[in-house]
Amino acid sequence: MKKLDNQIFQDRRKSFLSKLDGKAAIIPGAKLVQHHADCEYPFRQESNFWYLTGFDEPDAIALFLSHKPIGERYILFVHPKDIESEVWNGFRWGTNGAEKVFKADKSHPISDFEKELPNYLMGADEIVFSVGKYPEIEPIVLNLWAKQIDNYSRIGRAPRAIQPPGIYLNQMRLIKSQYEIERMREAALISAEAHELVRLNVGGKNNERQIQGLLEGFFFERGTRGPAYNTIAASGDNACVLHYTANNSELKKGDLLLVDAGCSLPDYYNGDITRTFPIGGKFSGEQRAIYEIVLEAQKKAIQSVITGVSSSDIHNEALKVIIEGLLQINLLKGGVDEIIENCLYKHFYMHKTGHWLGLDVHDVGAYRLGDYEVLLEDGMILTVEPGIYISDRIPIPEGQPEIPDRWKGIGIRIEDDVLVNDQCPEILSSIACKEISDLEI
Repeated sequence: MKKLDNQIFQDRRKSFLSKLDGKAAIIPGAKLVQHHADCEYPFRQESNFWYLTGFDEPDAIALFLSHKPIGERYILFVHPKDIESEVWNGFRWGTNGAEKVFKADKSHPISDFEKELPNYLMGADEIVFSVGKYPEIEPIVLNLWAKQIDNYSRIGRAPRAIQPPGIYLNQMRLIKSQYEIERMREAALISAEAHELVRLNVGGKNNERQIQGLLEGFFFERGTRGPAYNTIAASGDNACVLHYTANNSELKKGDLLLVDAGCSLPDYYNGDITRTFPIGGKFSGEQRAIYEIVLEAQKKAIQSVITGVSSSDIHNEALKVIIEGLLQINLLKGGVDEIIENCLYKHFYMHKTGHWLGLDVHDVGAYRLGDYEVLLEDGMILTVEPGIYISDRIPIPEGQPEIPDRWKGIGIRIEDDVLVNDQCPEILSSIACKEISDLEI
Protein backbone atom coordinates (compact mmCIF):
# COMPACT_ATOMS: atom_id res chain seq x y z
CA MET A 1 0.00 0.00 0.00
CA LYS A 2 1.38 3.36 -1.00
CA LYS A 3 1.81 5.95 1.73
CA LEU A 4 -1.38 7.88 2.34
CA ASP A 5 -1.40 11.62 1.81
CA ASN A 6 -2.19 13.10 5.22
CA GLN A 7 -3.28 16.33 3.60
CA ILE A 8 -6.38 14.55 2.25
CA PHE A 9 -7.48 13.64 5.77
CA GLN A 10 -6.56 17.08 7.14
CA ASP A 11 -8.74 18.74 4.50
CA ARG A 12 -11.65 16.44 5.34
CA ARG A 13 -11.31 17.18 9.05
CA LYS A 14 -11.24 20.90 8.38
CA SER A 15 -14.43 20.66 6.32
CA PHE A 16 -16.13 18.44 8.92
CA LEU A 17 -15.20 20.75 11.79
CA SER A 18 -16.56 23.75 9.91
CA LYS A 19 -19.91 21.97 9.57
CA LEU A 20 -20.05 21.10 13.28
CA ASP A 21 -20.28 24.78 14.27
CA GLY A 22 -19.86 24.54 18.05
CA LYS A 23 -20.65 20.80 18.36
CA ALA A 24 -18.42 17.97 19.57
CA ALA A 25 -18.26 14.77 17.50
CA ILE A 26 -17.29 11.36 18.88
CA ILE A 27 -16.37 8.97 16.06
CA PRO A 28 -15.29 5.50 17.25
CA GLY A 29 -13.21 3.19 15.10
CA ALA A 30 -13.96 -0.49 14.58
CA LYS A 31 -13.16 -3.31 16.97
CA LEU A 32 -11.69 -6.69 16.20
CA VAL A 33 -14.47 -9.24 15.72
CA GLN A 34 -13.99 -12.80 16.92
CA HIS A 35 -14.19 -15.49 14.26
CA HIS A 36 -13.72 -18.45 16.58
CA ALA A 37 -11.69 -19.33 19.67
CA ASP A 38 -8.58 -17.14 19.60
CA CYS A 39 -8.99 -16.07 15.98
CA GLU A 40 -10.45 -12.82 14.68
CA TYR A 41 -11.83 -11.81 11.32
CA PRO A 42 -9.47 -9.60 9.26
CA PHE A 43 -9.71 -6.09 10.65
CA ARG A 44 -11.86 -3.62 8.76
CA GLN A 45 -11.84 -0.01 9.93
CA GLU A 46 -15.12 1.88 10.44
CA SER A 47 -15.66 3.97 7.31
CA ASN A 48 -16.43 7.37 8.89
CA PHE A 49 -13.47 7.00 11.23
CA TRP A 50 -11.19 6.08 8.35
CA TYR A 51 -12.51 8.90 6.16
CA LEU A 52 -11.50 11.48 8.76
CA THR A 53 -8.33 9.95 10.23
CA GLY A 54 -6.64 7.40 7.96
CA PHE A 55 -5.79 5.53 11.18
CA ASP A 56 -6.10 1.78 10.69
CA GLU A 57 -5.88 0.23 14.15
CA PRO A 58 -8.75 -1.24 16.19
CA ASP A 59 -10.53 0.28 19.20
CA ALA A 60 -9.47 3.87 18.52
CA ILE A 61 -11.79 6.84 19.11
CA ALA A 62 -11.59 10.26 17.49
CA LEU A 63 -12.98 13.50 18.91
CA PHE A 64 -13.68 16.53 16.74
CA LEU A 65 -14.20 19.59 18.91
CA SER A 66 -15.39 22.58 16.93
CA HIS A 67 -16.03 24.53 20.16
CA LYS A 68 -12.32 24.41 21.12
CA PRO A 69 -9.53 26.70 19.87
CA ILE A 70 -7.52 25.75 16.79
CA GLY A 71 -4.84 23.28 17.86
CA GLU A 72 -7.18 21.54 20.32
CA ARG A 73 -9.86 20.24 17.96
CA TYR A 74 -8.69 16.80 16.85
CA ILE A 75 -8.12 14.22 19.59
CA LEU A 76 -7.26 10.53 19.16
CA PHE A 77 -7.57 7.79 21.77
CA VAL A 78 -5.46 4.78 20.73
CA HIS A 79 -3.76 1.71 22.10
CA PRO A 80 -0.39 2.74 23.60
CA LYS A 81 2.89 1.32 22.46
CA ASP A 82 3.41 -2.09 24.03
CA ILE A 83 6.40 -4.08 22.80
CA GLU A 84 5.21 -7.38 24.28
CA SER A 85 1.78 -7.04 22.65
CA GLU A 86 3.37 -6.01 19.35
CA VAL A 87 5.41 -9.22 19.32
CA TRP A 88 2.15 -11.15 19.27
CA ASN A 89 -0.16 -8.89 17.30
CA GLY A 90 1.91 -6.49 15.24
CA PHE A 91 3.02 -2.89 15.16
CA ARG A 92 1.19 -0.09 16.96
CA TRP A 93 1.58 3.61 16.33
CA GLY A 94 0.85 4.58 19.94
CA THR A 95 0.08 8.08 21.14
CA ASN A 96 3.26 9.61 19.72
CA GLY A 97 2.55 8.16 16.28
CA ALA A 98 -1.06 9.36 16.46
CA GLU A 99 0.23 12.90 16.91
CA LYS A 100 3.33 12.93 14.72
CA VAL A 101 2.15 10.75 11.83
CA PHE A 102 -1.64 11.12 11.92
CA LYS A 103 -1.55 14.79 13.00
CA ALA A 104 -3.80 14.57 16.06
CA ASP A 105 -3.66 17.72 18.14
CA LYS A 106 -3.50 15.49 21.20
CA SER A 107 -3.55 11.74 21.76
CA HIS A 108 -4.32 9.62 24.83
CA PRO A 109 -4.33 5.90 25.66
CA ILE A 110 -7.74 4.40 24.99
CA SER A 111 -7.98 3.50 28.70
CA ASP A 112 -8.19 7.24 29.51
CA PHE A 113 -11.27 7.88 27.37
CA GLU A 114 -13.81 8.01 30.20
CA LYS A 115 -11.55 10.18 32.35
CA GLU A 116 -10.70 12.71 29.63
CA LEU A 117 -14.04 12.98 27.84
CA PRO A 118 -15.78 15.39 30.30
CA ASN A 119 -13.15 18.08 29.78
CA TYR A 120 -13.30 17.74 26.02
CA LEU A 121 -17.09 17.93 25.83
CA MET A 122 -17.36 20.88 28.20
CA GLY A 123 -18.70 23.87 26.28
CA ALA A 124 -20.07 21.97 23.30
CA ASP A 125 -23.52 23.00 22.06
CA GLU A 126 -24.44 19.46 20.95
CA ILE A 127 -22.91 15.99 20.79
CA VAL A 128 -22.53 14.18 17.48
CA PHE A 129 -22.52 10.43 18.07
CA SER A 130 -24.14 7.29 16.59
CA VAL A 131 -26.46 6.04 19.34
CA GLY A 132 -27.10 2.29 19.24
CA LYS A 133 -23.89 1.25 17.45
CA TYR A 134 -21.19 1.23 20.14
CA PRO A 135 -22.36 -0.60 23.28
CA GLU A 136 -19.07 -0.19 25.16
CA ILE A 137 -18.76 3.54 24.53
CA GLU A 138 -22.40 4.60 24.52
CA PRO A 139 -22.99 4.36 28.31
CA ILE A 140 -19.98 6.59 28.92
CA VAL A 141 -21.26 9.21 26.48
CA LEU A 142 -24.87 9.13 27.67
CA ASN A 143 -23.99 9.18 31.38
CA LEU A 144 -21.71 12.15 30.87
CA TRP A 145 -24.36 13.98 28.86
CA ALA A 146 -26.95 13.34 31.59
CA LYS A 147 -24.57 14.70 34.25
CA GLN A 148 -23.89 17.85 32.23
CA ILE A 149 -27.62 18.43 31.76
CA ASP A 150 -28.18 17.92 35.50
CA ASN A 151 -25.48 20.52 36.20
CA TYR A 152 -26.88 23.01 33.70
CA SER A 153 -28.29 25.23 36.44
CA ARG A 154 -24.81 25.60 38.00
CA ILE A 155 -22.60 25.87 34.93
CA GLY A 156 -25.10 27.49 32.57
CA ARG A 157 -24.21 25.31 29.61
CA ALA A 158 -24.69 21.74 28.40
CA PRO A 159 -25.07 19.95 25.05
CA ARG A 160 -28.68 20.37 23.92
CA ALA A 161 -28.98 17.15 21.93
CA ILE A 162 -27.23 14.16 20.35
CA GLN A 163 -27.19 13.94 16.58
CA PRO A 164 -25.86 11.21 14.26
CA PRO A 165 -22.66 12.04 12.36
CA GLY A 166 -24.28 11.13 9.06
CA ILE A 167 -26.03 14.50 9.06
CA TYR A 168 -22.64 16.04 8.35
CA LEU A 169 -20.59 13.24 6.82
CA ASN A 170 -22.98 11.51 4.41
CA GLN A 171 -23.03 14.33 1.88
CA MET A 172 -19.28 14.77 2.14
CA ARG A 173 -18.75 11.11 1.35
CA LEU A 174 -21.47 10.97 -1.32
CA ILE A 175 -19.77 13.58 -3.52
CA LYS A 176 -16.37 12.13 -4.37
CA SER A 177 -13.26 14.27 -4.64
CA GLN A 178 -10.94 13.89 -7.61
CA TYR A 179 -8.66 11.75 -5.44
CA GLU A 180 -11.56 9.47 -4.53
CA ILE A 181 -12.68 9.20 -8.14
CA GLU A 182 -9.21 8.00 -9.12
CA ARG A 183 -9.27 5.42 -6.34
CA MET A 184 -12.71 4.25 -7.47
CA ARG A 185 -11.44 3.95 -11.03
CA GLU A 186 -8.67 1.71 -9.71
CA ALA A 187 -11.07 -0.43 -7.68
CA ALA A 188 -13.41 -0.82 -10.64
CA LEU A 189 -10.53 -1.63 -13.01
CA ILE A 190 -9.14 -4.41 -10.82
CA SER A 191 -12.64 -5.78 -10.23
CA ALA A 192 -13.35 -5.75 -13.97
CA GLU A 193 -10.06 -7.49 -14.75
CA ALA A 194 -11.04 -10.23 -12.30
CA HIS A 195 -14.36 -10.72 -14.09
CA GLU A 196 -12.54 -11.00 -17.39
CA LEU A 197 -10.24 -13.60 -15.85
CA VAL A 198 -13.30 -15.66 -14.91
CA ARG A 199 -14.86 -15.26 -18.36
CA LEU A 200 -11.73 -16.49 -20.09
CA ASN A 201 -11.08 -19.42 -17.73
CA VAL A 202 -14.49 -20.75 -16.71
CA GLY A 203 -14.19 -23.60 -19.21
CA GLY A 204 -11.52 -25.24 -17.07
CA LYS A 205 -13.48 -25.04 -13.82
CA ASN A 206 -16.06 -27.47 -12.47
CA ASN A 207 -17.29 -25.87 -9.21
CA GLU A 208 -18.48 -22.44 -8.07
CA ARG A 209 -15.82 -22.43 -5.34
CA GLN A 210 -13.12 -22.45 -8.00
CA ILE A 211 -14.65 -19.32 -9.50
CA GLN A 212 -14.58 -17.64 -6.10
CA GLY A 213 -10.96 -18.67 -5.65
CA LEU A 214 -10.01 -17.33 -9.08
CA LEU A 215 -11.56 -13.94 -8.34
CA GLU A 216 -10.29 -13.51 -4.82
CA GLY A 217 -6.83 -14.82 -5.62
CA PHE A 218 -6.56 -12.19 -8.34
CA PHE A 219 -7.68 -9.48 -5.91
CA PHE A 220 -4.89 -10.40 -3.50
CA GLU A 221 -2.33 -10.66 -6.29
CA ARG A 222 -3.19 -7.09 -7.31
CA GLY A 223 -2.43 -5.84 -3.79
CA THR A 224 -5.97 -5.21 -2.61
CA ARG A 225 -7.44 -6.15 0.77
CA GLY A 226 -9.41 -8.84 -1.03
CA PRO A 227 -13.12 -8.98 -1.80
CA ALA A 228 -15.21 -5.96 -0.93
CA TYR A 229 -18.13 -8.21 0.05
CA ASN A 230 -19.01 -11.89 0.06
CA THR A 231 -18.39 -13.12 -3.47
CA ILE A 232 -21.38 -14.50 -5.36
CA ALA A 233 -20.59 -17.26 -7.84
CA ALA A 234 -24.04 -18.62 -8.65
CA SER A 235 -24.67 -21.16 -11.35
CA GLY A 236 -28.01 -22.30 -12.68
CA ASP A 237 -30.94 -21.82 -10.33
CA ASN A 238 -28.61 -20.53 -7.61
CA ALA A 239 -28.51 -17.24 -9.53
CA CYS A 240 -32.15 -16.69 -8.57
CA VAL A 241 -31.04 -16.27 -4.94
CA LEU A 242 -29.95 -12.63 -4.78
CA HIS A 243 -27.34 -13.00 -2.03
CA TYR A 244 -26.25 -16.56 -2.75
CA THR A 245 -22.78 -17.11 -1.23
CA ALA A 246 -22.58 -20.87 -0.60
CA ASN A 247 -20.58 -21.17 -3.84
CA ASN A 248 -20.37 -24.95 -3.62
CA SER A 249 -22.35 -26.27 -6.58
CA GLU A 250 -21.11 -28.03 -9.66
CA LEU A 251 -20.80 -25.99 -12.84
CA LYS A 252 -22.94 -27.59 -15.53
CA LYS A 253 -22.70 -27.02 -19.25
CA GLY A 254 -25.95 -25.41 -20.41
CA ASP A 255 -26.37 -23.36 -17.20
CA LEU A 256 -25.57 -19.71 -16.74
CA LEU A 257 -23.04 -18.42 -14.21
CA LEU A 258 -23.81 -15.19 -12.37
CA VAL A 259 -20.73 -13.63 -10.77
CA ASP A 260 -21.14 -10.66 -8.42
CA ALA A 261 -17.77 -9.60 -7.03
CA GLY A 262 -15.55 -6.60 -6.45
CA CYS A 263 -12.31 -5.79 -4.69
CA SER A 264 -11.57 -3.47 -1.78
CA LEU A 265 -8.44 -1.34 -2.08
CA PRO A 266 -6.00 -0.87 0.82
CA ASP A 267 -7.73 2.47 1.54
CA TYR A 268 -11.14 0.78 1.43
CA TYR A 269 -12.54 2.07 -1.86
CA ASN A 270 -14.64 -0.66 -3.48
CA GLY A 271 -15.65 -2.10 -6.80
CA ASP A 272 -18.97 -3.89 -7.34
CA ILE A 273 -19.58 -5.66 -10.66
CA THR A 274 -21.91 -8.42 -11.84
CA ARG A 275 -21.66 -10.40 -15.04
CA THR A 276 -23.69 -13.38 -16.24
CA PHE A 277 -22.54 -15.71 -19.01
CA PRO A 278 -23.07 -19.23 -20.35
CA ILE A 279 -20.84 -21.85 -18.75
CA GLY A 280 -20.72 -23.91 -21.93
CA GLY A 281 -20.08 -20.92 -24.17
CA LYS A 282 -23.54 -20.69 -25.76
CA PHE A 283 -26.84 -19.20 -24.61
CA SER A 284 -29.98 -21.23 -25.06
CA GLY A 285 -32.85 -19.46 -26.79
CA GLU A 286 -34.56 -18.70 -23.47
CA GLN A 287 -31.35 -17.57 -21.80
CA ARG A 288 -30.52 -15.29 -24.72
CA ALA A 289 -34.00 -13.73 -24.66
CA ILE A 290 -33.75 -12.86 -20.95
CA TYR A 291 -30.16 -11.68 -21.26
CA GLU A 292 -31.03 -9.32 -24.11
CA ILE A 293 -33.81 -7.78 -22.02
CA VAL A 294 -31.55 -7.23 -19.01
CA LEU A 295 -28.72 -5.83 -21.13
CA GLU A 296 -31.03 -3.38 -22.89
CA ALA A 297 -32.49 -2.35 -19.53
CA GLN A 298 -29.04 -1.69 -18.14
CA LYS A 299 -27.94 0.33 -21.16
CA LYS A 300 -31.08 2.48 -20.98
CA ALA A 301 -30.58 3.01 -17.25
CA ILE A 302 -26.91 3.96 -17.65
CA GLN A 303 -27.81 6.50 -20.33
CA SER A 304 -30.05 8.20 -17.77
CA VAL A 305 -27.24 8.62 -15.19
CA ILE A 306 -26.85 12.37 -15.62
CA THR A 307 -26.98 15.34 -13.28
CA GLY A 308 -30.45 16.35 -12.18
CA VAL A 309 -32.14 12.93 -12.30
CA SER A 310 -32.94 10.72 -9.32
CA SER A 311 -32.17 7.09 -8.56
CA SER A 312 -35.89 6.40 -9.04
CA ASP A 313 -35.67 7.81 -12.57
CA ILE A 314 -32.83 5.40 -13.32
CA HIS A 315 -34.74 2.48 -11.84
CA ASN A 316 -37.85 3.31 -13.83
CA GLU A 317 -35.89 3.37 -17.09
CA ALA A 318 -34.71 -0.18 -16.45
CA LEU A 319 -38.07 -1.33 -15.12
CA LYS A 320 -39.98 -0.28 -18.23
CA VAL A 321 -37.60 -2.16 -20.53
CA ILE A 322 -37.82 -5.27 -18.36
CA ILE A 323 -41.62 -5.23 -18.25
CA GLU A 324 -41.93 -4.60 -21.99
CA GLY A 325 -39.51 -7.45 -22.67
CA LEU A 326 -41.33 -9.89 -20.39
CA LEU A 327 -44.63 -8.93 -22.03
CA GLN A 328 -43.20 -9.76 -25.46
CA ILE A 329 -42.24 -13.29 -24.38
CA ASN A 330 -45.55 -13.80 -22.52
CA LEU A 331 -44.15 -14.04 -19.01
CA LEU A 332 -46.25 -11.02 -18.06
CA LYS A 333 -49.60 -9.77 -19.29
CA GLY A 334 -51.43 -6.46 -19.03
CA GLY A 335 -50.44 -2.84 -19.58
CA VAL A 336 -47.04 -1.49 -18.52
CA ASP A 337 -48.51 1.17 -16.22
CA GLU A 338 -50.89 -1.32 -14.59
CA ILE A 339 -48.08 -3.80 -14.00
CA ILE A 340 -45.89 -1.11 -12.42
CA GLU A 341 -48.65 0.35 -10.28
CA ASN A 342 -49.62 -3.03 -8.86
CA CYS A 343 -46.06 -4.42 -8.66
CA LEU A 344 -47.04 -7.39 -10.82
CA TYR A 345 -43.42 -7.81 -11.94
CA LYS A 346 -41.82 -8.41 -8.54
CA HIS A 347 -41.69 -12.18 -8.81
CA PHE A 348 -39.12 -11.55 -11.59
CA TYR A 349 -37.44 -8.32 -10.50
CA MET A 350 -37.56 -7.63 -6.79
CA HIS A 351 -34.77 -5.12 -6.14
CA LYS A 352 -33.84 -1.59 -7.09
CA THR A 353 -31.54 -0.87 -9.99
CA GLY A 354 -28.56 0.41 -8.03
CA HIS A 355 -27.00 1.97 -4.96
CA TRP A 356 -24.32 4.48 -3.98
CA LEU A 357 -20.76 3.14 -4.01
CA GLY A 358 -17.63 4.29 -2.22
CA LEU A 359 -15.92 3.39 1.06
CA ASP A 360 -18.95 1.19 1.74
CA VAL A 361 -20.26 -1.07 -0.99
CA HIS A 362 -23.75 0.20 -0.17
CA ASP A 363 -22.40 3.65 0.49
CA VAL A 364 -23.83 6.38 2.70
CA GLY A 365 -26.15 9.02 1.34
CA ALA A 366 -29.90 9.50 1.15
CA TYR A 367 -31.97 8.59 -1.90
CA ARG A 368 -34.75 10.90 -0.83
CA LEU A 369 -35.18 13.61 1.77
CA GLY A 370 -38.76 13.75 3.00
CA ASP A 371 -40.99 14.15 -0.02
CA TYR A 372 -38.11 14.98 -2.35
CA GLU A 373 -35.84 12.72 -4.37
CA VAL A 374 -32.09 13.31 -4.11
CA LEU A 375 -30.89 14.42 -7.52
CA LEU A 376 -27.62 13.24 -9.04
CA GLU A 377 -24.63 15.57 -8.92
CA ASP A 378 -21.19 15.43 -10.49
CA GLY A 379 -18.91 13.23 -8.42
CA MET A 380 -21.50 10.72 -7.24
CA ILE A 381 -20.82 7.07 -8.02
CA LEU A 382 -23.52 4.44 -8.16
CA THR A 383 -24.11 0.95 -9.45
CA VAL A 384 -26.58 0.18 -12.23
CA GLU A 385 -27.69 -3.44 -11.89
CA PRO A 386 -31.03 -4.58 -13.31
CA GLY A 387 -31.83 -8.27 -13.29
CA ILE A 388 -34.44 -10.94 -14.00
CA TYR A 389 -34.77 -14.04 -11.83
CA ILE A 390 -37.19 -16.79 -12.85
CA SER A 391 -38.04 -19.41 -10.25
CA ASP A 392 -40.81 -20.85 -8.10
CA ARG A 393 -39.61 -19.05 -4.96
CA ILE A 394 -42.06 -16.14 -5.13
CA PRO A 395 -45.79 -16.72 -5.76
CA ILE A 396 -47.07 -15.53 -9.12
CA PRO A 397 -49.37 -12.51 -8.70
CA GLU A 398 -53.03 -13.16 -9.36
CA GLY A 399 -53.88 -12.82 -13.01
CA GLN A 400 -50.33 -13.27 -14.26
CA PRO A 401 -49.39 -16.26 -16.43
CA GLU A 402 -47.92 -19.47 -15.15
CA ILE A 403 -44.23 -19.87 -15.91
CA PRO A 404 -43.34 -22.63 -18.40
CA ASP A 405 -40.60 -24.94 -17.11
CA ARG A 406 -38.21 -23.98 -19.89
CA TRP A 407 -37.77 -20.52 -18.33
CA LYS A 408 -37.25 -21.63 -14.75
CA GLY A 409 -33.78 -21.46 -13.23
CA ILE A 410 -32.65 -18.51 -15.34
CA GLY A 411 -31.15 -15.76 -13.19
CA ILE A 412 -29.41 -12.84 -14.88
CA ARG A 413 -27.98 -9.59 -13.48
CA ILE A 414 -25.62 -7.13 -15.15
CA GLU A 415 -23.97 -4.51 -12.96
CA ASP A 416 -21.54 -1.68 -13.62
CA ASP A 417 -20.04 1.13 -11.54
CA VAL A 418 -20.95 4.51 -12.99
CA LEU A 419 -19.61 8.00 -12.26
CA VAL A 420 -22.00 10.91 -12.61
CA ASN A 421 -20.25 13.38 -14.87
CA ASP A 422 -22.59 16.12 -16.10
CA GLN A 423 -24.34 14.75 -19.20
CA CYS A 424 -21.88 11.96 -19.95
CA PRO A 425 -21.84 9.08 -17.44
CA GLU A 426 -18.49 7.27 -17.11
CA ILE A 427 -18.69 3.48 -16.81
CA LEU A 428 -15.75 2.71 -14.52
CA SER A 429 -16.06 -1.03 -15.07
CA SER A 430 -16.37 -0.96 -18.85
CA ILE A 431 -13.54 -3.41 -19.62
CA ALA A 432 -15.61 -6.30 -18.24
CA CYS A 433 -17.32 -7.66 -21.34
CA LYS A 434 -21.09 -8.01 -21.45
CA GLU A 435 -22.12 -8.17 -25.13
CA ILE A 436 -23.41 -11.57 -26.22
CA SER A 437 -20.86 -11.67 -29.04
CA ASP A 438 -18.08 -11.45 -26.41
CA LEU A 439 -19.61 -13.99 -24.06
CA GLU A 440 -20.25 -16.80 -26.53
CA ILE A 441 -17.50 -19.01 -27.91
